[in-house]
Amino acid sequence: MVSGAPFTVGSATTSLNSPGNGQTADQVLADMQILGGIGRGSSYFDPNAFAPITTPRYGSSGRNILRGAGQRNLDLSVFRNFAITGRFRLQFRAEAFNVTNTPFFNNLGATFSGATGNASGQITAVDWRKSRRSMFSSRL
Repeated sequence: MVSGAPFTVGSATTSLNSPGNGQTADQVLADMQILGGIGRGSSYFDPNAFAPITTPRYGSSGRNILRGAGQRNLDLSVFRNFAITGRFRLQFRAEAFNVTNTPFFNNLGATFSGATGNASGQITAVDWRKSRRSMFSSRL
């Protein structure tokens, strides 16, 4: 088990008037809730806790203050050695990777833009490099 990667809730940089710099959103609620939703239509964190920046200043929230969805993985293997003679032996091996077939989700894109504060706070993508389907193999 691994905790999720940290991410920053950002805001559009148009009002900042400082090219090359990033912008964080304003944190308007002291207690921001992690809702834990994954998928379209389900927010991972409460988007009402943040507001976009519309004046030429930096936002009040910090960088990397939230963490994305964590990852769980269960690998299973069974080995058995059989003695054939004094010099030779036979090994049976069965392995299963990601037995529970749990996907590893990417971090969400959390950027507030415009006067309406348009940000969904939704996780909608899977990291395919880390997500492996269950795979069984046996060798002699």
